Amino acid sequence: MILAGGAGRRIGSEKAFLEFFGSSMIERTVEIVAEVVDEVVVVARDEKQLSRLEPLVPGARLTFDQIHGFGPVAGLATGMAEAEGERALAVACDLPFLNPDVLELLFDLAEEYDAAIPVKEGGLIEPLHAVYRADTMARACEDALARGMSRIRDPLVGLSVRSVNVELFRPLDPELLSLFNLNTEEDLAEAGRILGIRSSGEGRGRRCRPPGRRSVSPRESR
Repeated sequence: MILAGGAGRRIGSEKAFLEFFGSSMIERTVEIVAEVVDEVVVVARDEKQLSRLEPLVPGARLTFDQIHGFGPVAGLATGMAEAEGERALAVACDLPFLNPDVLELLFDLAEEYDAAIPVKEGGLIEPLHAVYRADTMARACEDALARGMSRIRDPLVGLSVRSVNVELFRPLDPELLSLFNLNTEEDLAEAGRILGIRSSGEGRGRRCRPPGRRSVSPRESR
């Protein structure tokens, strides 16, 4: 499940349509997660944005927030309800260096938990780079919305959450670039600098694998 609704006010443009790696961020994000999963669900902010996204990601299933004004919690509620697999990967579309190997690891770490969520130093969580038990998270988000709660942490209360120290990613992602997101113009410039270094050195730095390993909105038994 990819949340595409970010308005990108600080960066001056909707994040889904930012150009990076020669394509839009939504196209790039769909391409990467499709290496790991069988089904991709893109959650738009509203019907208008959905119509703009549709021609960019013809292989994805699109939907949009059913409740407005509640940010990512509303997007997660919608996307998780659309999931057809047991576990669902949830990512934002502002992560230019998503790493398929890290996403695979998160699926493995989510076994026997309702969620596997990366945690940075200082306790900062990355709930939009995480794997959830889809039906459980859908209910949790719907309950939070019913209570008027819009913080991304609110649906996690009461869930069995595996807090994943990001240091576990370093063998697969030594610089933890998979967690780098685009919030400001400075972030975009830094991402371009990193891309330039990669392009002149080791290239894009990720290997291709056949599609269909799991489902972004997955409900298969694992």
